[in-house]
Amino acid sequence: FLFVSAVEVKIEVVIPEKERSKEEMSPNGKASPLIYKVNGTTRHYHLEEHPIASNPYHNPKDVVEASVCHVKDLENGQMREVDLGCGKALLIKESGEFHAVGHKCPHYGAPLVKGVLSKGRVRCPWHGACFNISTGDIEDFPGFDSLPRFQVKIEKEKVYIRASKQALQTQRRTKMMAKCISLSNYNLSSTNVLIIGAGAAGLVCAETLRQEGFSDRIVMCTMDRHLPYDRPKLSKSMDSHPEQITLRPKEFFRTYDIEVLTEMQVAAVDIKNKTAVFKDGFKMEYNKLLIATGNTPKALSCKGKEVENVFNIRTPEDANRVVKLATSKNVVIVGASFLGMEVAAYLAERAHSVSLVELEEVPFKKFFGERVGRAVMKMFESNRVKFYMQTEVSELREQEGKLKEVVLKSGKVLRADVCVVGVGAVPATGFLKQSGINIDSKGFIMVNKMMQTNIPGVFAAGDAVTFPLALRNNKKVNIPHWQMAHMHGRIAALNMLAHGMEISTVPYLWTAMFGKSIRYAGHGEGFDDVVIQGDLDELKFVAFYTKSDEVVAVASMNYDPIVSKVAEVLSAGRTIRKRDVE
Repeated sequence: FLFVSAVEVKIEVVIPEKERSKEEMSPNGKASPLIYKVNGTTRHYHLEEHPIASNPYHNPKDVVEASVCHVKDLENGQMREVDLGCGKALLIKESGEFHAVGHKCPHYGAPLVKGVLSKGRVRCPWHGACFNISTGDIEDFPGFDSLPRFQVKIEKEKVYIRASKQALQTQRRTKMMAKCISLSNYNLSSTNVLIIGAGAAGLVCAETLRQEGFSDRIVMCTMDRHLPYDRPKLSKSMDSHPEQITLRPKEFFRTYDIEVLTEMQVAAVDIKNKTAVFKDGFKMEYNKLLIATGNTPKALSCKGKEVENVFNIRTPEDANRVVKLATSKNVVIVGASFLGMEVAAYLAERAHSVSLVELEEVPFKKFFGERVGRAVMKMFESNRVKFYMQTEVSELREQEGKLKEVVLKSGKVLRADVCVVGVGAVPATGFLKQSGINIDSKGFIMVNKMMQTNIPGVFAAGDAVTFPLALRNNKKVNIPHWQMAHMHGRIAALNMLAHGMEISTVPYLWTAMFGKSIRYAGHGEGFDDVVIQGDLDELKFVAFYTKSDEVVAVASMNYDPIVSKVAEVLSAGRTIRKRDVE
């Protein structure tokens, strides 16, 4: 069932960044915060226009050419990593033609030779990003950059690759986007596109607009003090500093006239006058609006919730502070969510003790099922994490204002110097209640397949929306994950430009704990059975989640690239039956 067709979506991105070789290394170029506003006044920075990526072969000394194999060494549908002396490339043969692109996924550096090749594209084995083998373009996410593409020629039955040394070493391709109008031509209080939120959805939207030739004003605003950064890293690599996880360096935003207003909160949206009203009274007009505000963590409602050293992880500063306070101390984590479990895994070898409190009987039961949940729990227990299941916190006790003990409803009292709360989140949409934009009973913004709200010109994306999922017969779902936010932003931008593009991507997510990753693709909500292959005790398994007779999702650990294979099948609109995997 693994012969599938490609999804035609194209994207170009910019700015080379340093190569990353390990899966959980930082996906960024170093950057310092870029603040465009002071007390509601927009300040503008100008950077001379210059091509970020010029012709890779402009300097003969920068070019290498090498014979890499005989034409008969590769069969159709095969990939091979080849060495050109100063770097490697991925050589692909499909339908009798050879292609050569970068061999590492630009997202976290996964070896693409271990990925899935299907109908003109290769899918990353780690996190599911897809690249066109002819152009190197990224066609599904996560990630912001495309692959470099290299010249291939055949002479006397030998395959030669000609490549820029720089492209071989950076393993990512950048392309000059539309040259933008100088900011000095704009009216400072109005904008053509306003993006509320500066996560993956907002940034991909802004980049896509520029890639598609949009040359009017783009403004992103965020309550955060930083430029857009890799938020999933906050719980997986908690001592990361903001400049280490920035998605784009500040020069990028200057070069492409994407304004970023930091520490700016929108208090209301006036759809009649197409105006956003900020908390400090500043008003900004828009022609098109993207709402990508994400979610707000739930707080504990128990006695003593105001005690010091109790954290939600929302910012790099939160994560850094927790690591500092937790080192050689007692940590209690409330909630066996993805965030809670990742934080527990990160702190296990740094803290004196890590205790995890959860209402359910098994971590991840609703998401991964009981058997996979128990296997994960066992892995944590072997790494000194203590679980207190089927109970909740009744009180946080302090000594001299700081947390000292966490009291559970079971009566157990846990010593605690720091507490991390990961009990879920609610959409950050309170400011829209009187706006006229349709919001459901849980606070999610309702959008159609083009990420449009009920209001013309107003789009929404990311964790705060429910949208029709093609994979599940257009059921309205909320999927608060990194890859999905990227695609939402892309689709919203294309439809701001009236491209009529509908979302059809397959959800793909991952979690990393104790150096091991669980990959997941599909949407398993409401699954009624789990078919497991492999060995749960050895943590080498694949789990297929079925509803009636159909596979609706898959998860794996140490079983690559099975999740990417299934994602490719599902993306082609094909059904996998339960009998196919039993």
